[in-house]
Amino acid sequence: MSLQRHIDDALAETPPGRCVWVALSGGLDSSLLLTLAVEAARRHPRPLRALHVHHGLQSAADDFERHCRRLCSRLGVPLHVERVAVDLDAGKGREGAAREARYAVFAQRVTPGDTLWLAQHRDDQAETFLLAALRGSGVRGLAGMAKQRAWHERQIERPLLAVSRANLEAEATQRGLAWVDDPSNDDETLDRNFLRRSVLPLLAARWPHVGGALSRSATLAGDADDLLGELAELDLERLGGEASWLPVAGLLALSAPRRRLLIRHGCHRLGLPTPPSRALETLLDQLHAHRQAEVRVAWTGAEARVWRGHLYLLMPHAALPADWQTEWDGSTPLVTPWGEMRVALSRSESALLRLRVMPRRGGERLRLRDRGRRDLKRLLQELGVPPWRRGQLLVVREGETPVAVLDPVNEAWLALAEGWISRGELPE
Repeated sequence: MSLQRHIDDALAETPPGRCVWVALSGGLDSSLLLTLAVEAARRHPRPLRALHVHHGLQSAADDFERHCRRLCSRLGVPLHVERVAVDLDAGKGREGAAREARYAVFAQRVTPGDTLWLAQHRDDQAETFLLAALRGSGVRGLAGMAKQRAWHERQIERPLLAVSRANLEAEATQRGLAWVDDPSNDDETLDRNFLRRSVLPLLAARWPHVGGALSRSATLAGDADDLLGELAELDLERLGGEASWLPVAGLLALSAPRRRLLIRHGCHRLGLPTPPSRALETLLDQLHAHRQAEVRVAWTGAEARVWRGHLYLLMPHAALPADWQTEWDGSTPLVTPWGEMRVALSRSESALLRLRVMPRRGGERLRLRDRGRRDLKRLLQELGVPPWRRGQLLVVREGETPVAVLDPVNEAWLALAEGWISRGELPE
């Protein structure tokens, strides 16, 4: 099947009427993909747009943008250029930081429901597989890049993933297509470039089919990862179906590999980074801790807590400064360092409220309906609020008197003093 027919079929499978965006770097792969997409759209009409991210990391960046503008002008495709500031001090490396900046642009510019086409090809997949293997990755890492996947209500597709770089170059040359070569591709201090320029040519001299073989291995690893995901989902359902709150007894009833799999799957379901091997093994050891122990295992962007027989997977929340407080009238949205809370608070008798909201200080007592004055610490224990969440709670005071306790993570009231209600209407 011709390359053009391959792209025609890929475009025909996208939803009619929804826009297809092509991530256009200006290199051979994306320039050819956009060119083929324009021809395919004549037979399978779809709105087409190109998106170029100007990273500003090298002197050739402006050349990439100029080429993209010329190509899109010739093809009659609307082009969106987004300039980004890449954070090279984030500890993710140059390539990782640039990728994060690109995906932030994709999320901002590509409309939910639309499709984004990326131009990675078979040789890119082979490199990704080798890099993952050299890092000691499991099947998810070895699976490399998915041909298509749902991402934040958008669809990401790689129509060229089964096509070799040599075939792409031959097609571009036959068409007389111009493109811009990235000078950074010559830098063999970067792992991917070293594999591309030195390792893979050596392997191909001995095993000419190496690119296709490694790409097929990535596909098989992807199939295995899908099956493991189905197994983990079955285990999750058996343990209650809540990824953020797993019963320890149920986890311990599984084999060690299935425990690891379920915790990684839970993190994936929650949008949390999966724990590195060392953190995961530490966490598994801590599952045997005493029921009343407070266990915390943290890794970049996530943490796990073990408390009262359950494993909690969550995103870390920074504690509020002890001196933070804000004035509130009980009806307008409550603005906090965690964002705007759309909650309301009123008193039985109509009155203009002047309230203060602040973190817990300790020693607060609330007068509850039919229960009298209750110590807040003991009340939170009775409610089963985990210890780490207690430090995140906000106390609403009228003057010096505590009248309500708010959980800002769930945007919910935990306790209201007698005579106070959490809605605009008065009680019957």
